[in-house]
Amino acid sequence: MKILKIGYVFLVTILMAGCTAAEVNRFIQGASEASLTEQDVGNGLKEALVMGISTGADLASREDGFFKNDLIRIALPEDVQRVEATLRRIGLGAEVDRVLLTINRGAENAANEAKPIFIDAIRQLTVQDAWNILRGDDDAATKYLQRQTTEKLTELFEPHIQKSLEQVGATRYYGDLVSSYNNFPTTSRKLDPDLKAYVTEKAISGLFTLIAQEEKAIRENPAERTTALLRRVFAAQDN
Repeated sequence: MKILKIGYVFLVTILMAGCTAAEVNRFIQGASEASLTEQDVGNGLKEALVMGISTGADLASREDGFFKNDLIRIALPEDVQRVEATLRRIGLGAEVDRVLLTINRGAENAANEAKPIFIDAIRQLTVQDAWNILRGDDDAATKYLQRQTTEKLTELFEPHIQKSLEQVGATRYYGDLVSSYNNFPTTSRKLDPDLKAYVTEKAISGLFTLIAQEEKAIRENPAERTTALLRRVFAAQDN
């Protein structure tokens, strides 16, 4: 038996000696992927995404999780940005700053509420796309989730955003700011007082940004793969 094993190793070594590096890598990759079932890959991707949303929501829900993170900080709505200089010039600068802070506080307060909504969406991920996602870009799973779930997530997450905006006073502060501007004698173009849809969109976008960061870390850094399944699934990608 020992002689046969040595002979097999010798034969493989001889065969690989005539292969290019790329061919050897493909051989190794095939061996790694062959040991994975579709269920393994699907479950591994779901686990990675659940880890990503859990970490991302925890980061976003801290105080200043949105407000002091340049990647996801929510700016004023575009209509307000266009007239921000005017608002400050007519003495509403403090109100502008308060709106900026409170809409980000609203997103922070609602971020943890997104966890079960996102996780439920992750469970809908089918194994049909799993292999393509595994071999895809650093944020392939996040983009897939974004394409498939944004509409439903928006519908489910919006009430949480509305409640949070009301709790921190953002709705009232923004309404007062818009009303002050709209009632100003020289105002020709009125601002939209509805804040809920805008903050919902930006909050979801910010959470997806954080999920993508976590997915990239899991793909690139073996130390981030904290479970046996993650290590097994993403080891195939490494090869």
